Amino acid sequence: MRRVCLLAALLPLAFGQDAKKDPDQIGTRDVSKGVNFYSIEKEMALGKHLSEGLEKNQKLVGDKLITEYVNRLGQNLARHSDTKIPLTVKVVEGLDPNAITLPGGYIYVQTELIRTADTEAQLAGAMAHEIAHVASRHATRQATREDISQIAAIPLIFMGGWPGICIRGASSLVAPMGFLALQRENEAEADLLGLQYLYKTGYDPLGMVEIFEKIFSADDRKQGKLAKLTSTHPAADSRLVNVQKNIEELLKAQPQYIVTTSEFANVKARLLALDWDRKPEPPGPKPPTLRRPGDQLVGSKKTVLETDARASQIKEAYTKW
Repeated sequence: MRRVCLLAALLPLAFGQDAKKDPDQIGTRDVSKGVNFYSIEKEMALGKHLSEGLEKNQKLVGDKLITEYVNRLGQNLARHSDTKIPLTVKVVEGLDPNAITLPGGYIYVQTELIRTADTEAQLAGAMAHEIAHVASRHATRQATREDISQIAAIPLIFMGGWPGICIRGASSLVAPMGFLALQRENEAEADLLGLQYLYKTGYDPLGMVEIFEKIFSADDRKQGKLAKLTSTHPAADSRLVNVQKNIEELLKAQPQYIVTTSEFANVKARLLALDWDRKPEPPGPKPPTLRRPGDQLVGSKKTVLETDARASQIKEAYTKW
């Protein structure tokens, strides 16, 4: 009996089952494994420092209805995630349908992302992706690998002559593309984990597919071929295919999901109202102001002193209208 139980326990290991693909292990698995020179405390301190700099250059949204809602949404997703770092969620003015994630759990949701989402599940899908970056500690793991690459490149500095120059030149071309590949891996991992966090919180996992479609469509209109080649994100088509595949293979269908809420609708309406309040006047010449004959005379009457010889004439003309 013991042998059977032991065999059952070892079977997942023998076939290489990845805990990152098992939503039931959320909270008990370590998704941030890897070489990391930064402790959690050091990462949080770094994130605080970076957030102070960002907030000096970004306009924070101060409307409590919006900020408190987005923060609650983020904290609820975090409770169903693998993150061991406390989350700080804020909203900033921004025209990109995206969010900015810093080390140490700092997430800044741009207002355009809220405008772009049609449902709460879509907004939650985008935020779950960012929370996955926090849980995986991608920022400091990436920084650690860059530090290691710098250390590995030190011997090249002491190579003189043309050979040294050629090696340094080749290194400068290859290394960035290597890091782009690594960042794309991080994005793919954030898609995988974020989808599970969205699902475990009770949202319709298709919300992630829908918001990605909207974001990718906006990106395609802005980016050219070169931008896509040097992008830190995987190709849009492959990401959508992978997310849909993971929904089918990793997530057990539930009888019902959260798609949207009245609170989300209220936040969208408030954001729209704020947009109208600060809507600038359209550029170009102002339309002509139309006056009635009597209006012109009233204006003339106000600018003429009673002692002026024309005052009585103006009064007489005004009374005739």
